[in-house]
Amino acid sequence: MATYPTPTLFPNVPLHRDTPLASPPPKPAADLVGIARLAADSPCADAKRGTEYFLLPVRSILNHSDSKRVPFPWTINPYRGCEFGCRYCYARYTHEFMELDSSDFERKIYAKANAGPIVSRDLAEKHVADEHIAIGAATDPYQPAEREFGVTRSVLERLAERQGLSLSITTKSDQVVRDIELLKRISARSSLTINVTIVTLRTRLARMLEPRAPRPDLRFAAVRRLRDAGIAAGVFMMPVLPGLTDSDAHFEAMAQAAKKADAQWFAAAALFLMPSAAKEFLPLVEEKFPKLAGRYREFYGRTAYAPETYRREVSERLTAVRKKYGLGTRPESPVRPKSNTQLSFSLGDTQPVQLTPLDG
Repeated sequence: MATYPTPTLFPNVPLHRDTPLASPPPKPAADLVGIARLAADSPCADAKRGTEYFLLPVRSILNHSDSKRVPFPWTINPYRGCEFGCRYCYARYTHEFMELDSSDFERKIYAKANAGPIVSRDLAEKHVADEHIAIGAATDPYQPAEREFGVTRSVLERLAERQGLSLSITTKSDQVVRDIELLKRISARSSLTINVTIVTLRTRLARMLEPRAPRPDLRFAAVRRLRDAGIAAGVFMMPVLPGLTDSDAHFEAMAQAAKKADAQWFAAAALFLMPSAAKEFLPLVEEKFPKLAGRYREFYGRTAYAPETYRREVSERLTAVRKKYGLGTRPESPVRPKSNTQLSFSLGDTQPVQLTPLDG
């Protein structure tokens, strides 16, 4: 499998638990069906840093979503699971489809096999037309596994062969700059935007929340390098964490850093806490931020959404800092012959966006 160099090493730190939790015993492979059976039969390709890597055979890379809550019709997630191990990650529930515990989300990573040829076939057979394709809506396409498996790169190389596509990539990793020349080729033939997710400028807090993700300053530097290369890029401050990253001062510092990096847009949305993520994130709050524990129980005890009044406060803060620093609200939507409404959703409004990609 080809490898590609990256200018920055990912933090080689232990998983976020001092004592790893034991996963429930797996079901016998014969009792499993669908993606769970494929996962159980997937060969282990490597194991390091307390993480196992598997090659997952899939029928499709380009997946369609009919959910009205998802602001784009097509998704590509080159991997299942994510080694960054973000404690609040909503996508932890996707491991449950494979009959795995959500705590395995960062410990069992599945690289989709033969992704390049499969995505070429998908594009030829599926009616994508001018509809938007979001890459990395569930798991990070530039997580550490990408250095060795190159699944994202293989997909992008096939996308570069086509024209007239509407694409976005969302990542927490500065490894995206490895592919700048390839991204420039794609941008010349299709619409492409890069969303770099950065929750906080505080390195210690970031390490606590996102144990293996690159430092915030490296991500802002990646935005600058993408913009210097002429690639459309902006900052997603998602999620906004009540009591931790939601102060006026925090919004101000983040917007100022985004402006300095020449980000074209700055978006934010309140924490959406699925049950699978809550069992990872809430114990952290109780241990490290006990004064906030009651507030989180009040907000998320019965629902995954923050209260509407809180979401409105986040939206108002966001509007104020955007105006002050001249930052856009969202990526500009290209005008297409059949439609000019793609990507017209608003990021940071009072109604949060729930992403529920269906992967193959």
